[in-house]
Amino acid sequence: MDRDEIQTNIINFIETSFEMSDVGVDDDLNADHGFDSIDAIELLREIETLMEGKLTRDEEEAAMSIRTVRQIVDFIEKAMAERA
Repeated sequence: MDRDEIQTNIINFIETSFEMSDVGVDDDLNADHGFDSIDAIELLREIETLMEGKLTRDEEEAAMSIRTVRQIVDFIEKAMAERA
């Protein structure tokens, strides 16, 4: 899966699952769209689905500080590269 596919999947998931619209790659999901900790946990599960594997505790903790779609995509790319 390439960067564009990851980004598209994440934006579609966020817009569909959390009923948000026009989510930009650099929007602060919390400040701009009211994203909360429960939403973040659901997003972590989606990240695991895209990565086809469970996140480690360290990865989960790192992911909880993510605020933008761009950061999510960067995180997934890095984690997938480290696992390869």
